[in-house]
Amino acid sequence: MESDGRMAPAVESILAAARDRGGGGDRVAVEARSLPAAFERAEADGRVPVVAEVKPTSPTADGERTDDPVELARQMVDGGAAALSVLTEPDHFGGSAETLEAVREAVDVPVLRKDFILHEAQLDVVEADVILLIVRFLDEEGTDDLADLLAAARERGFQVLVEAHTADEVERAVDAGADIVGVNNRDLAKLEVDLATFPRAAAAAPEGVTLIAESGIGSPDDVRRMRTAGADALLVGSAIMDHGGDSDVTENTRRLTAAETTDADTQT
Repeated sequence: MESDGRMAPAVESILAAARDRGGGGDRVAVEARSLPAAFERAEADGRVPVVAEVKPTSPTADGERTDDPVELARQMVDGGAAALSVLTEPDHFGGSAETLEAVREAVDVPVLRKDFILHEAQLDVVEADVILLIVRFLDEEGTDDLADLLAAARERGFQVLVEAHTADEVERAVDAGADIVGVNNRDLAKLEVDLATFPRAAAAAPEGVTLIAESGIGSPDDVRRMRTAGADALLVGSAIMDHGGDSDVTENTRRLTAAETTDADTQT
């Protein structure tokens, strides 16, 4: 069922904070590590391409992870992550530009800056290989145009992951020039997750677009379901971070990146 477009209160709070944050100052110029090439290397190595997310906490998480984020990032790469996503949103996710900078220096895989970018000036905060633009957030009054922001990001050297939730948003992302599209299984109107979202929305993407399934992926069975539906890669946060717990992040990552080479689903 399509939502009515209204945001959950937690998301409205995130947007309000994002509107108040300015840019970082000097124009950023990036020599980006290729995200599609990282996915290809994972496939060639027999691993499911997973973007593992360094996320201390979130409005939907039970608890937080206080480990050194750089060490967590290294453990994710040791577990086979093809790329990393690092939160830089400080108010609701405990992220920072400094954390992303430290993680990117410590690993050799592409690093996505996960934040809520509404204006071009907000691109100029920190060097990353990929930045996130969210179609639904950029539909809001007072934000920059998606196509303009996408072009501005590429001028700085960023690759761009454009996030959608519906088939219509996927079409808008592609029309704006996106060639890497994420489909978020979480409905921002209610913060509810439905893994049937990815197959419905991804069907609107033309051949040649790199598709990433996001949110709600917690088991090898979920991984196989998304891959069968056409996901080139998966973005996974909470199932790897284990907020409020202390499970092995390397093993959490490995059980998902190895999902297509084993029939064992040892989810606990």
